[in-house]
Amino acid sequence: MASKAKQDIITFKVDESLSEAMKGIQNRSAFIRDAVLNALENGCPLCMGTGVLTPDQKRHWERFALKHSIKECPDCHAYHIVCEENNEKESSPETKRSNRKTRGRRRDE
Repeated sequence: MASKAKQDIITFKVDESLSEAMKGIQNRSAFIRDAVLNALENGCPLCMGTGVLTPDQKRHWERFALKHSIKECPDCHAYHIVCEENNEKESSPETKRSNRKTRGRRRDE
């Protein structure tokens, strides 16, 4: 006989407007479970979806941000983090010369 995984019951309060908005949802438990899982999977890895950094996280972020920036992708318009050190290396004269020398060669040469 297969054993079922133990399930916990979690309850929470909602305000009247949210309660009204959820009245038409047939399986509210499944809806809430899916929403929570989606939020956990797609939350910011730094603030864990809270939208707020702790003072220690902010200190680390400020140091990280010295060499990184947030840019908008020209194709899909999503914002993403770009390492400025990589951009400097890619645009440096040495890298450009090196790229010209290796252009057209096989990687294993």
